[in-house]
Amino acid sequence: MVSYLRIYADARGESHFEDLDIPFEEADFVPPAPPVLLSPSQPASAFSIERVPPGWFGDWHPVPQRLMAVYLSGSGEMVASDGEARDLVPGTILLAEDTTGKGHRSSVTGTEDMHVLILMLPD
Repeated sequence: MVSYLRIYADARGESHFEDLDIPFEEADFVPPAPPVLLSPSQPASAFSIERVPPGWFGDWHPVPQRLMAVYLSGSGEMVASDGEARDLVPGTILLAEDTTGKGHRSSVTGTEDMHVLILMLPD
């Protein structure tokens, strides 16, 4: 099973992490090729590639809008306002929904640039 990491703000503005599984169903996505397993489609409004240098640190901040981040290279850490920390390594998929409240801290912990695919999601 493939999973992703969600960060969200509760009613008091505190952020928390949650691990969620991605559901897959068989789909004829690219006929005449054989069927593949595909997750349900979700709308996205824009995308960008973020490059963050080694040593970068972002103190408490919410995300500007709901987004999905796919970590491609480098390594980092994110800390929710409840104190829980998670490593951000290549292959990590993050649904960031902490658009209100204290937000989270994030940093690049490795010695190389971190590259992240950012998919902006509608509200």
